[in-house]
Amino acid sequence: MTGQAEVEIRRATHDDYEGVAAFTSELWQDRGGDYLPRVYHDWLEDDGDERKRTFLASVGDDVAGIVQAVMLSDDEAWFQGMRVNPDYQRQGISRRLNEACFEWTCGKGATVGRLMTFSWNVAALGAARAGGFDPATEFRWAHPEPDPDADGPHAVTDDPAAAWRYWTASDVREHLRGLALDAEESWAVRELTRNDLHELAEETAVFAVEGETGVSGMAYRTRTYDRENDDGEPETWAEYGVGAWVDVPAAKSLLAAVARDAAALEADRTRMLIPETVQYVSDASYAGAAVSDEPDFVLETDLTSW
Repeated sequence: MTGQAEVEIRRATHDDYEGVAAFTSELWQDRGGDYLPRVYHDWLEDDGDERKRTFLASVGDDVAGIVQAVMLSDDEAWFQGMRVNPDYQRQGISRRLNEACFEWTCGKGATVGRLMTFSWNVAALGAARAGGFDPATEFRWAHPEPDPDADGPHAVTDDPAAAWRYWTASDVREHLRGLALDAEESWAVRELTRNDLHELAEETAVFAVEGETGVSGMAYRTRTYDRENDDGEPETWAEYGVGAWVDVPAAKSLLAAVARDAAALEADRTRMLIPETVQYVSDASYAGAAVSDEPDFVLETDLTSW
């Protein structure tokens, strides 16, 4: 029930679960529902975690909204899980939550803040633009099938220097504004660095395609994780932070290397971030990979003057 009680912005706690679940459980039922009620307790930061902060808007005993801010690097902030209770829409709740995120992350040294939303969620897109975020980039997921015998026309190495060399000159890097999946925070993107690839080569996997005229593609694995499928059965996913290539033969070689890697991990499914362009979406399909039906959008805001 709405009213004239003052809006309080504070840190969310585990005790707020019932209030958060009460309105988020009803969201997006036609698309499988909201994930927040399922992950809330794991999603919240620990008391000593200074890299992440979850803010809650309350009006009396009601939860009016929630959002989480995460520092992905020394100066890159990520905002996720913004939800506003339908009973409190158009009352400035998202603005107040954004301001809390901006203030906290700027205090941590952030100069840019980003968020991601599904392309179908036009209400969230409009709210983000109204909140001061501008369009940054868009991407889809390629889903090569795990296959220990997958093969392509070019050899693929694990050389992070070669992978970085291709990334620096790739039109994928230009389209994505240098962004790729973060290795620690799921569903978050930040600027990929040379050091990232060297660390990932030791901790997970890096791929560099040896084309006829030099390196012609790259990718890296961020993580593996388990989640239930639509039938309630557990599945293991292997996730790859970005895929970049120069042409279809390079795409086939890179996707085959990813398929072999996923099979070695005994993964059931994969996903790899690729640019939302006609070339890359059609290349991935031509190379034999499934591709997600819809893109995801990334928006960003300059925090230097906050």
